[in-house]
Amino acid sequence: MKILILGGTRFLGRAIVDAALSAGHTLTLFNRGQSGPGLFPNVETLRGDRTADLSALAGRSWDAVVDPSGYFPRAVGASADALRNHVGQYVFISSISVYAKPSASGEDDPVGTTDDPTVETITGGTYGPLKALCEQAAAARFPGRALLVRPGLIVGPHDPTDRFSYWPWRIAQGGDVLGPGRPERGIQVIDARDLAEWILQMIETSTTGVFNATSPARAITLGELLDTARRVSGSDARVTWAAEGWLLGQGVAAWSDMPVWVPESDPEMAGFFEVPVARAVAAGLTFRPLEATIHDTLAWLATRPTDHVWRAGLTRAREAALLAAFRR
Repeated sequence: MKILILGGTRFLGRAIVDAALSAGHTLTLFNRGQSGPGLFPNVETLRGDRTADLSALAGRSWDAVVDPSGYFPRAVGASADALRNHVGQYVFISSISVYAKPSASGEDDPVGTTDDPTVETITGGTYGPLKALCEQAAAARFPGRALLVRPGLIVGPHDPTDRFSYWPWRIAQGGDVLGPGRPERGIQVIDARDLAEWILQMIETSTTGVFNATSPARAITLGELLDTARRVSGSDARVTWAAEGWLLGQGVAAWSDMPVWVPESDPEMAGFFEVPVARAVAAGLTFRPLEATIHDTLAWLATRPTDHVWRAGLTRAREAALLAAFRR
């Protein structure tokens, strides 16, 4: 199949390229050339900025387009307008954050809205509603031909956000580690490579519709994540679990200071890790072992510069101060 990818050199987009090449598809990338230039030298690449100039796409046709880089409905609408008569299927990568309530939301539940649909500033309050508007922009231009994928927390090698990578790395460092809340707390994540392979299957079968895409609820716990990282890395890490109320009282921020942690005491976040994924599983979504994701993430982390500035997680100094305060 001939597949166009809007982006294709960062994290999920990169994983989709790898999966598509392994499956023997013919790819075209459309991007600005600012991230990972030269990453796929044997793949046709068209240069352009989707927010300003789509002329490089003119006169071309593809069986499907995958859009993992759409955040604003204006840009997604423009891309879909340019491609609607030249592409069979539009695959838009959305997010479970689209739901009006961060709860155990199924694909048919209401999505969030914003008072200003033209806003193009990403915040905690605008991200989900803007993704929902992007979905609507794609679906309106590709009626019956749009696949809307709503992943949870995407993890694995090449993750630029550090939202998951912090834990395998921190556990591998060993010593005393501060853990958030209850180790029995269920979490949901999806390896970018599993997601990419499934998206390719959906393209190959011309499947359309809306799908949540993350691990099954309660299949993994926070404690299992840290225990598995300790086993895979062979470290001597010792985890001290601090109650979430105490952490919040110390100004520890969920999701950023403590990745993969969402306070259970916050009624607005009730059910955040309870998203149903039966529809995607029935459509063939599978999950590699957590050990494999952690092992490969650690191998990739070892290739990064030693002076890498982490975008998520506690500094070692702050963690030590919090552990000392907790013990007092």
